[in-house]
Amino acid sequence: MNAVTVTVERRRWLALLVLCLGSLMIVLDGTIVNVALPSIRADLGFSETSLAWVANVYMLTFGGFLLLAGRIGDLFGHRRLFLIGLTVFTSASLACGLADSPEFLIGARAVQGLGGAVVSVVSLSLIMTMFTEPAERAKAMGFIGFVIAGGGSVGVLLGGVLTGALNWHWIFLVNIPIGVAVIAACLILLPPAAGQGGTGRLDVAGSVTVTAALVIAVYAIMDGNHAGWGSVRTIGLLGVALAILVVFLRIETRATSPVIPLALFRLRSVAAANVVGMLWAAAMFAWFFLSALYLQLVLGYSPLAVGLAFLPANLIMGAFSLGLSERIVLRFGTRVPLAIGMLLVAASLTLFARAPVSGNYAVDVLPGMILLGLGMGVSLNPVLLAAMSEVDPSEVGVASGVANTSFMMGGALGLALLASLADARTSGLAAAGVDRLAALTGGYHAAFVVGAVFAATAAALGALLLPSGAVPQFREKPDVMIAHAAVD
Repeated sequence: MNAVTVTVERRRWLALLVLCLGSLMIVLDGTIVNVALPSIRADLGFSETSLAWVANVYMLTFGGFLLLAGRIGDLFGHRRLFLIGLTVFTSASLACGLADSPEFLIGARAVQGLGGAVVSVVSLSLIMTMFTEPAERAKAMGFIGFVIAGGGSVGVLLGGVLTGALNWHWIFLVNIPIGVAVIAACLILLPPAAGQGGTGRLDVAGSVTVTAALVIAVYAIMDGNHAGWGSVRTIGLLGVALAILVVFLRIETRATSPVIPLALFRLRSVAAANVVGMLWAAAMFAWFFLSALYLQLVLGYSPLAVGLAFLPANLIMGAFSLGLSERIVLRFGTRVPLAIGMLLVAASLTLFARAPVSGNYAVDVLPGMILLGLGMGVSLNPVLLAAMSEVDPSEVGVASGVANTSFMMGGALGLALLASLADARTSGLAAAGVDRLAALTGGYHAAFVVGAVFAATAAALGALLLPSGAVPQFREKPDVMIAHAAVD
């Protein structure tokens, strides 16, 4: 290997690190705000109802624009759009940190979600086109898998540290130096040819209808607990979203350059991985949010202690995502690791479903954290690889958008359903005269059991539907590769 080749390889892996840092900012902002919500409410004068929108509006715009961002990246260039998304996200972070009213903060969070959607989709697309050899791709996806799996827990820990040591403004302002550094590094490390755009036109009608359907559906899901799942508003909004989705599918069957080539779902691995990804995210949200509530509201942990409690799972996920998962996928393919990983997650949630009111961390929490770390560490990489493999290079961006949307929709729907179930169970136990902490714990137990069912179902579907064998690849090699661009 000559000096030029070594330089190209080093530059490519450094570019991966930069992409992961950009993605980490996006993942962190999905959870870092949760710990700071009481401080934000007291400082800006939010009402109890409006406070939830500080978190929800980010998820709303993030989920609604994933598919559109993926398609725009395919047509106009992933590198260019990644830089635009980072700039939007970093600028919106500054606005959030300087916000002095509820309306300003909510508006800035909405723009943050839009930039986050672009960065999230396009970073995966760039990784898939930069690393085309199976071993390298598995390793690269392991890095991004670690960021996705562990970033949420790190967000809780970082949110507690920044809010306690400084103030809530810094949970947003910390993004500014990171964002500027990532933008500068991308300009240096990502050659202009990386992730070049393809040919074709943007499907405006399809883009508008699918984005509208997703935004309305996500809003209905997030508002369901407040308005009631059987309310006219919730059912009506879901009905409108479904009707728009039907219109979208009709448009896509006739479009010459559809925003979602429906032929993607003829690939069994892509279709199966997206269904499994929804269940994976639903189980992940069940563990993360409900176990955090159990630790804080039942066991009395501080926000910082909650973040520290998640460290064992994060460390295990890191070890698997940054090396072990790669070797497992190369040896066994995607099907076996995914099935085993999700069974471990189901076992973890089952353990949490028996944690008592007077629980002890070492006995009642740590074993579940360890199993959860193992399960998520083993399973995430296979899900991501299967969801974006066997597609043409020109469609990798939209495949990434579909995968991200599946994860987000699965997580949002799963969280809403499980939170509603936990609340209903807690209310029922309280009405029967059960002690408040015991009633809370009983509600969490019910939700953990259903989360375990989600994980077990994902394991079964992965075992039955995903192809066995080696890591799947693109149906054809990309015409332009980053290594060639760097040499030229």
